[in-house]
Amino acid sequence: MPCVLEVDNLINAAGLGAVALTRNWQWLPASQKPQQWYARGVYFSYSGQHSFRQLVYPLPEPGGLGVHLTLDLAGQIRFGPDLEWIEREDYSVQLERKAAFVDAIRRWWPRLNPEKLQPAYAGIRPKLAGPDSGFRDFRIDGPPQHGVAGLVNLFGIESPGLTACLAIADEVAERLR
Repeated sequence: MPCVLEVDNLINAAGLGAVALTRNWQWLPASQKPQQWYARGVYFSYSGQHSFRQLVYPLPEPGGLGVHLTLDLAGQIRFGPDLEWIEREDYSVQLERKAAFVDAIRRWWPRLNPEKLQPAYAGIRPKLAGPDSGFRDFRIDGPPQHGVAGLVNLFGIESPGLTACLAIADEVAERLR
């Protein structure tokens, strides 16, 4: 059954589903519906002793920051994310990826004990550029971009968007003024 919404403002901040949501909007020009790719990033946790007290970021790799070290509030460390282009949402973590993690981590932590590295979780990043397209930043499209009063679409916002969420909210509010 069709749904009708009557609103003054509509903010499409549906994350991975933001582009798919617009596919159902016949009133939005096709040129304003970007293509999106899914980039799965896997994390591995480390159960052994370590001396890390800060984040470690190696040189970035194409499509992402590369496998880096993060600390949780309890001082435990995780490594990730890697980058794997996928066709649909799939949050599985394949143990076969461990060897690539060991290689990547040992470039900057040669004393890594691979036996203490365990699969943790996966996340998916919405990308506006595919595997062979280079980097393309997220988009905040308001009425000047698409011509629809009261509509703001947020496309391709990945984890740095969480860090910048308050600034993004300010920008969305500004575009609705």
